[in-house]
Amino acid sequence: MTREDSAEFHMGERQERFLTSTWGALLAAAFCCLLWGSAFPCIKIGYALFDIAGTDTASQMLFAGTRFLLAGAMVIVFVSIERRRPLVPKRTDAGAICLLALFQTFGQYAFFYLGLAHAAGTTSSVIEASANFFAILLSALAFRQERLTSRKVVGCLLGFAGVVLINLGGSLGNFSFSFSPEGEGMILLSALCSATSSCLIQRLSKRHEPVLLSGWQFVAGGLGLITMGVTGGGALSPTGPSALLLLAYMAFISAAAYSVWSLLLTVNSVSRISVYGFMNPVFGFVLSAVLLGEYQLVDSVRSICALVLVSAGIVVVNRIGTKTGGSSEANRASR
Repeated sequence: MTREDSAEFHMGERQERFLTSTWGALLAAAFCCLLWGSAFPCIKIGYALFDIAGTDTASQMLFAGTRFLLAGAMVIVFVSIERRRPLVPKRTDAGAICLLALFQTFGQYAFFYLGLAHAAGTTSSVIEASANFFAILLSALAFRQERLTSRKVVGCLLGFAGVVLINLGGSLGNFSFSFSPEGEGMILLSALCSATSSCLIQRLSKRHEPVLLSGWQFVAGGLGLITMGVTGGGALSPTGPSALLLLAYMAFISAAAYSVWSLLLTVNSVSRISVYGFMNPVFGFVLSAVLLGEYQLVDSVRSICALVLVSAGIVVVNRIGTKTGGSSEANRASR
């Protein structure tokens, strides 16, 4: 091993210790969820700035694909500059990249963008949060990556209760939960794709570099969405420089958040990290109210109670993580 390789190895160890520590995982996950939360209002704003109608499915796909292609380019260029060598996948990486792109980018966001145009924002947020449940269930029952325990279920229920509470109307009696196949049904499929991708990241990252997978799966998934949009006659009509700036920011959201999230899943159990995802819709609700000018929807007492529930769920699940760990890498880093 050369001196350069040794330095990179030790740097990786320090990074792993940080991401497996309680505060490190919390800060990294909160950073991701804050970025993802801002995507909720940005998508709505983006539709307006690019003159995309709610029924224009092809243009929505083109918008999504362009965002993720740019996100992939950001990851690849940044990491290539940082390492002073091109971040180019090997032939053995191709299958993993395509499989992850199918669920994490193409499937998840094709269904999400299609559904968001036909579903209420509140119900979409609640359904999307169910991806955290699905991830833990799939990890335990389908991928056999960890055990499903009662405390993990309780932690998820607490987090999910916080998401429901933040999306309630003025009172419990005023809250209605609608469901339509073209709206909420699509959001549910998006949540299932998201959950599957979380489990795939942990499995594939044992044999492939997580950041490389993150960047190139964005390129593959983004090209798939662009092809779908162009074939359907979609078009993007930016109304000004602000539209392009918003698109660049949304690409940054994906590039930064998914790369960090992938690293978290590489060295932690799916349940330990997925429960942090309940912060995502809470951030999304608050940021939507601020950025879209819907201040009347924010109830400070309800928001604080929701955050308490989400925090309680995180604490419950992470007590499991600190006792049993979630992967051999995490256990080695904690010793």
